[in-house]
Amino acid sequence: MDRKRSCTLCGGAVMLLLLLGHMTNALEVPLDLPQPPTITHQSPKDYIIDPRENIIIHCEAKGKPHPSFSWTRNGTHFDVEKDSKVIMKPNSGTLVIDISGEKAEAYEGVYQCIARNEHGSALSNNIVIRQSRSPLWSKEKVEPITVQRGMSLVLQCRPPAGLPPPIIFWMDNNFQRLPQNSRVSQALNGDLYFSNVLMDDNRNDYICYARFPHTQTIQQKQPITVNVLDIEAMNDTVLAAFLNGSDFWGDSPSGERAPTFMQPPGMHSTSMVLKGDTLQLECLADGLPTPDISWSKVNGELPSGRFSFHSFQKTLKITEVTDADGGDYRCLARNRLGSNHHIITVVVRAAPFWISAPQNLILAPKESGMLTCRADGNPKPTVTWSVNGIPIENSHKDPSRKIENGNIILSDVQTGSSAVYQCNASNEYGYLLGNAFVSVLAEPPRVLTPPNHVYSVITNSRALLDCASFGSPLPKITWFKNGQSVLDGDLYIIHKNNTLEINVARPVHSGKYTCIASNSLGNKENHVYLEVKEPTRILRQPEYKVVQRNSVAEFECKVKHDPTLIPSMIWLKDNMELPDDSRFEVGSDSLTIRDVREDDEGNYTCIRNTTLDQDSASAMLTVVEQPDPPTDLELTDQREHSVRLTWTPGYENNSPIQLFLIQYEDSLHKPGVWVNMTEVSGTRTTVNLELSPYVYYSFRVLALNEVGLSQPSAPSRQYRTNPAQPDVNPSDVEVVGTSPDSLTITWRELTGLESNGPGLQYNVSWRQKDVDQQWNSLSLANVSQYVVTGTPTFTPYEVTVQAVNDYGPGPTPEVVLGYSGEDLPTMAPENVKVSVQNGTMAVVSWDAVPLSTVQGRLNGYKVSYWKLRSLHKQDPEPKKPQELIFQENETESLLLGLHPYSQYNLNIRAFNGKGDGPSSPNQIFETPEGVPGPPADLKVENLNLDSLVVKWAPPVEYNGHLTGYLFKYQPINTTDELGPLKELLLAANETSVTLDNLKHSTRYKFYLNAKTVKGYGPTVTEEGVTIMDEAMTSKQVDIATQGWFIGLMCAIALLILVLLIVCFIKRNKGGKYPVKEKEDAHQDPEIQPMKDDDGTFGEYSDTEDHKPLKGSRTPSNGTVKKDDSDDSLVDYGEGGDGQFNEDGSFIGQYSGKKEKDTAEGNESSEAPSPVNAMNSFV
Repeated sequence: MDRKRSCTLCGGAVMLLLLLGHMTNALEVPLDLPQPPTITHQSPKDYIIDPRENIIIHCEAKGKPHPSFSWTRNGTHFDVEKDSKVIMKPNSGTLVIDISGEKAEAYEGVYQCIARNEHGSALSNNIVIRQSRSPLWSKEKVEPITVQRGMSLVLQCRPPAGLPPPIIFWMDNNFQRLPQNSRVSQALNGDLYFSNVLMDDNRNDYICYARFPHTQTIQQKQPITVNVLDIEAMNDTVLAAFLNGSDFWGDSPSGERAPTFMQPPGMHSTSMVLKGDTLQLECLADGLPTPDISWSKVNGELPSGRFSFHSFQKTLKITEVTDADGGDYRCLARNRLGSNHHIITVVVRAAPFWISAPQNLILAPKESGMLTCRADGNPKPTVTWSVNGIPIENSHKDPSRKIENGNIILSDVQTGSSAVYQCNASNEYGYLLGNAFVSVLAEPPRVLTPPNHVYSVITNSRALLDCASFGSPLPKITWFKNGQSVLDGDLYIIHKNNTLEINVARPVHSGKYTCIASNSLGNKENHVYLEVKEPTRILRQPEYKVVQRNSVAEFECKVKHDPTLIPSMIWLKDNMELPDDSRFEVGSDSLTIRDVREDDEGNYTCIRNTTLDQDSASAMLTVVEQPDPPTDLELTDQREHSVRLTWTPGYENNSPIQLFLIQYEDSLHKPGVWVNMTEVSGTRTTVNLELSPYVYYSFRVLALNEVGLSQPSAPSRQYRTNPAQPDVNPSDVEVVGTSPDSLTITWRELTGLESNGPGLQYNVSWRQKDVDQQWNSLSLANVSQYVVTGTPTFTPYEVTVQAVNDYGPGPTPEVVLGYSGEDLPTMAPENVKVSVQNGTMAVVSWDAVPLSTVQGRLNGYKVSYWKLRSLHKQDPEPKKPQELIFQENETESLLLGLHPYSQYNLNIRAFNGKGDGPSSPNQIFETPEGVPGPPADLKVENLNLDSLVVKWAPPVEYNGHLTGYLFKYQPINTTDELGPLKELLLAANETSVTLDNLKHSTRYKFYLNAKTVKGYGPTVTEEGVTIMDEAMTSKQVDIATQGWFIGLMCAIALLILVLLIVCFIKRNKGGKYPVKEKEDAHQDPEIQPMKDDDGTFGEYSDTEDHKPLKGSRTPSNGTVKKDDSDDSLVDYGEGGDGQFNEDGSFIGQYSGKKEKDTAEGNESSEAPSPVNAMNSFV
């Protein structure tokens, strides 16, 4: 029974995506709260435009206040307003460029969008705008091409370079695509390759077309004429007339030949691909017969599921390339005359990709946080940070910010320090730009999940209850079920985004759930409900049916479900709706098919689904049966190497027979083994069989229809063929040198069917190539190799292997060339010279060894060098030799990374396939002095009121003779500004210095460099602070703890409270405040009562006495509504900076300058309340 069963719980894939969303979504600030800009949509980095259409460069962003937008072009400001052709969409940064009447090239360039508000600036990617191009084909005179039959041919397309590149295809004059196959195919560059040409390739309309996708234009090359000659069938006069005025392609014989590679040429090539891209490798081979191409990976397997072959196996395509796809790939071209291979080395590089992209950071005042930016690539990308689009090293200094290990550490942040940080990771293959804002704000908790939401899930499925919240500081979420606390554990899982997960929900988990979000500014709760339902299950599923035509087929589908859910039933046939046919009857729990026909066969699926889940089951309906076996086998027209077989077909069983399969048994060589011999159409009942000599044949026939093969027929009578001499020789003949004085000949033995007779043997012959000597021969039986001994070292030999039996020899064997074994080279490279260039580099050269001493194929040279010792001190242990390998034609090398002021040893040896030859005499050379390394262990000790001691240790790497130290120091004030720099020159034997007459309670920075005759080495730095004056500290502590000081502060607080009470009483009684009288007396022209029509303060009116007091918050945009107090209280504050409540109460005169500065620094839209004013003095 073929049954498929699936149950999708809680919405299936929807719930899985919801879980992934819970895990990955970053915290976002609600748009009604102040926040820096965030880029929400932008055009792609590489934007190719159509010159016939307007250019639209997208840039959308969100933020509070809504961001303003500006653009740069090619790194400089792009003034949109000065170009009448450029329009920026309202409330958007998207540019629309009208290029009608203009050349699109004028607007090509690199664009970048900047979205900014008062909290920071976000940057888009660099958007490269380029115009699509479809240039015309260059004019050229195309001469006819004449080629000899059987030769290879390449028809070059060479299309014009377009943007993006064109799509190439070949057609004829009738716009029909030229047929392609394993012999004729199009290469990746568009050229048309012929492995060998036939007389049918004669034509005058080989036309290459280039289609440019952006402009939807097609251009064609001039038609190419190809004349194919059969030179063997032409006399000289006809041949000369044919060649007159045409190019002749090929000057070698056109007979059968082993494969060679046309593209890529040679034995080895290299291809580079970026990680994640698609790799395409191609091999195009010449040969006759047409070679077959196969692919493999050296020392590995082709990536499963990601590779495919195209263009008749000539192209290997690998999608979504990974680092593991790098390495060597072998393409093998083979025909019956031999094989050849080409190695393609694939190098995988990678544009930058995110490991951890920077994420938005929301902090409350005084909190700390960290921005991370981790990217990888090949080569390793360079990571840089910017703040609001300015490189971080050029931005204003922020004491709460520092960079450690590429991360930005924020500590004790202040209101007003919100900003957008940009992380740029780039290498030579691309870049990544990530924006992440830091928003500093104080906000009580709010729950974003809708209240009283009901979650319904199926028993034993996962339940996810949301509690999306926001607040700053980040709220702490606590879950309760029916008033009882829910703890994170095996039963419940509370995710990082505060979603409550019940991994296996059961009915007992149903009920009311409450989440409470709390931080230092308040609490907020939300209620949700969980209902756990019974699953939908098919209790009796449809079963596999085999029925005869015109009968009845019935499928059952009974289900059990939750009583609150109403399931529906859908029947599908082959995953599609049932046919609109009255023969199909759908019942409450079944499907009945009456009068079954052949086209009713298929897969029937029952789906029972509810709003929460579904269950399905499938079964197959088969209408036809296997045919009966054929009968009455008869052998007629009997000849020495053929016979005719005739049979009678069996009953078809309502399904036509598609073909007959003929099998044979060779009772002489493989008794009891039946082998497929041939197939014939189901309409035929006879076949002429070609036979091999020396075989005892028996035949049988099987019939095949849509269901399958029938049982075999009864065997025919036995038919024996007479022996004969072999008609094939052993294949896969190889000649390999295994030792200096021998070579090994191997081959694949013939099968019993190929032997053609008794007494099978192999005549193996060999002789030295290009030497006038007779063949050496011997006959062997039942073996597949022979070792020839006593051969000269690495000498070419010609070898043949011929099959022979009691009835004669096989065909003339093919000569195979091979070499005897190699021996080690006998001579070392001479005239080895070392030229030291500087402290870290030297040049080594040598004379090539004579080829007569290599005793094999020279593979190259190995240069070994190692450090003997430092010229300054004794090394703890000798260094391991390093080895460089060079090709056979190289006789000079650079030695890099040497240590200055050191002694080295070097030798060189030649090597071949056998191994390494003798080493040249050791060459000892010395490197000159260099700059020293940094001093070690710089530290500050003995910190006193006005002095301290700085100590260090000499550099680990002297790299020469130390001549002294350069010591510098300077003070640093409280704002991190550096004071005057002082320098000291110290002797080489000094390792400390004492500094006197320093300022107390002062931080100093120290710099130290070591020096040799080559100059100063790297700088090391350290900081230290002199101690504080104890008398001053004691005095400050004594004043702060005096009782009279504490009493004075309490009296001031009490006075403020009394004044506030009086102020509130005055406000509630109505009339004019003293503030108004004071304004009337001053009559300052710059401080006039504000009018209702401009939204500013006017005179207080008694008509507003009935209005209740307003709250202490102003609107979030910082303005005051018209129904708020209209009193002018400027004179009671400091200048024009007095502050007001919405009820008109004035507190600026009490809060003083400190409250004013705090409000400005926080950029808050909230005016201080009386309670806040009082708290500022407590």
